[in-house]
Amino acid sequence: MAQHPIVLLELLDLPALGINPEAVKFGSTTMESDKFIVTCETVGDQQNVVMVDLQAGNAVTRRPISAEAAIMNPVSKVLALRAGTQLQIFNLELRAKMKSYQTPDPIIFWRWVTPNTIALVTQNGVYHWSIEGDAPPVKLDKFDVFPEGTQVISYKLSGDGKWALLVGISAGSNGVIDGRIHLYSIEKSRYQQLQGHAGCFATIKVPGRTDPAQVLIFEEKKSEQPAKLFVMEVGRDKDAPGGVFRLQPQFIQFPAEAPNDFPVSMTSAPGQDIIFMITRMGYLFLFDIHTGKTIYRTPNRIAKDTVFATATQDASNGVLGITARSGKVLQMNINEQTIVPYIVQVLRDNQLAINISRRLNLPGARDLYVAEFNKLLAQGDTAGAAHLAAESPQGILRTQETVDRFKQIPTIAGAPQPIFQYFSILLEVGPLNKSESLQLVELASGRTQLIEKWLTGDKLEASEELGDLLYPIDANLALSVYIRANVPEKAINCFLQRGEFDKIVAYAQKVGYRADYTHLLQNLVRTHPQGAVDFAKRLVANEQGPLIETQAVVDIFMSLNRVQETTAFLLEALKANKREEGHLQTKLLEIILLSGNPQFAEAILQNEMFSHYDRPVVAKLCEQAGLFQRALEHYTNLADIKRIMAKGGAALSPDFLLAFFGRLNKDTTLECLNDLLGANLRQNLQLVVQVATKYSDQLGPEPLVKMFEKFKSFEGLYYYLSAIVNTSQEPLVHFKYIEAAAKLGQLKEVERVCRDSTVYNPQEVKAFLMEAKLPDPKPLIYVCDRHGFIEEMTGYLYTNNLKKYIEVYVQKVSPAKTPQVVGKLLDLDCNEDFVRMLLQSIGIACPVEELVEQVRWEGRMDVR
Repeated sequence: MAQHPIVLLELLDLPALGINPEAVKFGSTTMESDKFIVTCETVGDQQNVVMVDLQAGNAVTRRPISAEAAIMNPVSKVLALRAGTQLQIFNLELRAKMKSYQTPDPIIFWRWVTPNTIALVTQNGVYHWSIEGDAPPVKLDKFDVFPEGTQVISYKLSGDGKWALLVGISAGSNGVIDGRIHLYSIEKSRYQQLQGHAGCFATIKVPGRTDPAQVLIFEEKKSEQPAKLFVMEVGRDKDAPGGVFRLQPQFIQFPAEAPNDFPVSMTSAPGQDIIFMITRMGYLFLFDIHTGKTIYRTPNRIAKDTVFATATQDASNGVLGITARSGKVLQMNINEQTIVPYIVQVLRDNQLAINISRRLNLPGARDLYVAEFNKLLAQGDTAGAAHLAAESPQGILRTQETVDRFKQIPTIAGAPQPIFQYFSILLEVGPLNKSESLQLVELASGRTQLIEKWLTGDKLEASEELGDLLYPIDANLALSVYIRANVPEKAINCFLQRGEFDKIVAYAQKVGYRADYTHLLQNLVRTHPQGAVDFAKRLVANEQGPLIETQAVVDIFMSLNRVQETTAFLLEALKANKREEGHLQTKLLEIILLSGNPQFAEAILQNEMFSHYDRPVVAKLCEQAGLFQRALEHYTNLADIKRIMAKGGAALSPDFLLAFFGRLNKDTTLECLNDLLGANLRQNLQLVVQVATKYSDQLGPEPLVKMFEKFKSFEGLYYYLSAIVNTSQEPLVHFKYIEAAAKLGQLKEVERVCRDSTVYNPQEVKAFLMEAKLPDPKPLIYVCDRHGFIEEMTGYLYTNNLKKYIEVYVQKVSPAKTPQVVGKLLDLDCNEDFVRMLLQSIGIACPVEELVEQVRWEGRMDVR
């Protein structure tokens, strides 16, 4: 025998939580949802509001508040309080009063009808009070309330907010309780009177229609007639496509021992299209909304005391109820394992069992489905069999056996293949499972647009096998499947094949997949070298830290001799110029210099991109590559520097060398300059002169003069000294300049310095000039005149037959020194006529006394 189709549990005992049992009754204790139970109790002289949080382990909060009724918002901690005609709404979490209102008439019933609206029922009408804004309650026009003496026990709104249902009861004759129901259209502001004790609304899906149906379910009880269950759609035009959903009234069979029993609660179980009805005597009924049939009635009362408050429970898809005075909180829901077998075995209603099993996806109807399926196939109703299999609960008919049977059905000319018809219906019902998805894709092989449509519509179950099946056909579709099926390794492979390297790392991190990037890069560099470079750059520059070591990337690329790719990668990876990457900087320069592309290395070094590489190693590589200038910049050993200068002198930029020598010490510079002159005097002389000139102060003139003299380069000496002679205060510089200028025939310069300089050693210069015997004795004349070497000058000029210069000297240069000149000429036995001629040409400009003294001393000449 099948077990009972319901589960009945006692969840809570309110008195055991300290709640006064006298307060556990209609009006004093409320349950607006499965979140809170609220009670207004009086203990002695103390009035309290007690709140039981059903979602927080039945935690109890008791507050000293004077209120005769309280209702908690169905979704939030917003509490409405009523004391006489005074209404207040509080936000408990914010500890703030939201609204208040003084009603003109006493409230006979109230409840939350939506999370934002409270319904208020007075003897004069029904009001809706929004918790938003400052507006007072709004009266529903032309909505009459029951006559006095009728107790309102329920007020409900339809899901679309367009209909309201007001229920009341009153004492009838012979101990019978009469029920009154007002069905009110909010849009049309009118109501219809019904006879009954309970009702509710539900939203269901009607076969053959796409729009949902808003249905009213209520118990009708007219005097002296059996109670009936009505199910009818409200608010839809009867002429609309598909018509109006309405069932023939179904009799409600109350127990024989309770002939005057009546329902006090009617609730639609969420998502199940099943009605839970509880009677005053404590009997529980289950009704199927789609047929109106009674599924179950408890053989015994579920509680000794009346269940006065109910609410749906989302967690169980059932109903909670509170019993009066005893304060038991009951949970009622269907038993998913037994309800279908119960319908089959007890009710013997196979169609109802099939419908419930299909609608709620419940077990227990396998044999019925198999039999019906075979029956439909035998009748040739392929579509009906396909629909039955597609909607079979828990997929009991969606098996390989079913697929094989549809494959074996012969195709009728002009009709679709049965197997495709089967899968088409499956797709209408919902997504396919793994096996179905694989088989459908195999059947539709080559129809990529159709497959893509199914994937886009989430009609196929993604799996690794489905991705593998699609990969040879369309890698893009395969990628979509691999991502949905969480097959990261193969999804990444698709990204690689598509060249979408930028998506790989982001995808792997998103799904938490630790990819073997080394292996991926090794494979990629063989098939897509440039892509490998881009991929490697992203791996190393990952924001959360490198996903592969830079050295590992270099090893991978160079193992395949991918020089260009290695270079491109390292240039990007090393752009931060970090000290710890110095060995990689060295490696990059080595690769470039050894690959026959020295210009590239030249550009890197010129732009000073790196600072931490091995300079001696790079110096040697630059030398080997013919980058002598860069080699010089990196060498520090004198032998290396001298070798480069000797080997690559012609290739070295003068400007560079000029700057380069400024970085060397004195001894090194002098030695290098000597080597340059020794290697090629003519070629290197200009450079050496420039260096000597620029760094003369640091090197000193003396060693530089010796250097030029060593190589007998008076030209070099002349040009070097010409640059410094005008500012130098060293006698050596002036003398050597006079000497070099004389040897090069630069007599004007010899004359200028001899005439203007005050630095040279006059004895040394006089001696040199006399020995040099220049064709123009003016320099000597200037030296001797300035420094008193008149007699030596006169002797030099006379003995070298340069009498004309003697005449010029005494006539134009220094007439005052004529006596000394005459004295020396007489001493040299000069012809007296020449002397007399000199004296006559000078005239009175000659100092007479000094002349007389000189002549007398010589005792030779008549000076009259």
